[in-house]
Amino acid sequence: MTFTIAHSPDSDDAYMMAPLALGWMDSDPDRAAFDIQFIRKDIEQLNAEATESRYDVTAISFGAYPELKDRYDLLTAGSSIQEGTGPLVVSRTPMAPADLKGVTIAIPGRRTSAYLSMRKWCAEHGFEASVELLPFDQILPAVVEGRFQAGLLIHESQLMYHDAGLRLVADLGAWWKHAYDLPLPMGGNAIRKDLPADVKARFAVLMRKSVEMARARHWESVDYSQSFGRGMDREMIGRYVNAWVNDFTVDPGPRGREAVTKLLGLEPVWIQG
Repeated sequence: MTFTIAHSPDSDDAYMMAPLALGWMDSDPDRAAFDIQFIRKDIEQLNAEATESRYDVTAISFGAYPELKDRYDLLTAGSSIQEGTGPLVVSRTPMAPADLKGVTIAIPGRRTSAYLSMRKWCAEHGFEASVELLPFDQILPAVVEGRFQAGLLIHESQLMYHDAGLRLVADLGAWWKHAYDLPLPMGGNAIRKDLPADVKARFAVLMRKSVEMARARHWESVDYSQSFGRGMDREMIGRYVNAWVNDFTVDPGPRGREAVTKLLGLEPVWIQG
């Protein structure tokens, strides 16, 4: 069957899809059941298009799931969940949290988990942030150039801010860990709720195999994902995907699921791989 998979142009998304995209799994009977077409778009665009059930499987921000729960279930394989670190609030000049009151912060999308976690962090510090949307890969240069005093960084920009001369205001993953002793969940793979149960179950298994094979063939997967890395060298991409494609990506397990429920305030429907 023809099957559309949408993911962001982000190196960790590409990394976990490498076995499916490069034919490494073509002999697997589960892979043979799907004629896969890949679509790659910005995560906030995918969050919006998921409201139309446009793709069979799509990367989404966990923050978008409450809006999508009647259209999509979550796959256990393919989540971006990390312990003790996460999206970063950065600034051009040294700032404390209180200094952000009245400052417009560039964010990658209102449906993103990064923005959801930032809103919770801001509320803890007694203010509601003023924000403006930018594509995630434009936020770092916009802050460097002075178009914004502060920005919310996701994806590879989290490794680049220091060399760009920006200052860290908050690591939201570290704050979340301190506040709740949980990893901070960012995104996952969602599968259309209206697909037959056997199709969802079969693809969930296939997705888990792809993640496991990508990790087993690490540097080959890095080489594939490097074209999605927006200027990062091979070593940096390897470090980045090692951080975000981890045991939680194979299966979130009890703590990962608890973290998603805590962030969203509801319990998702998971399709086990």
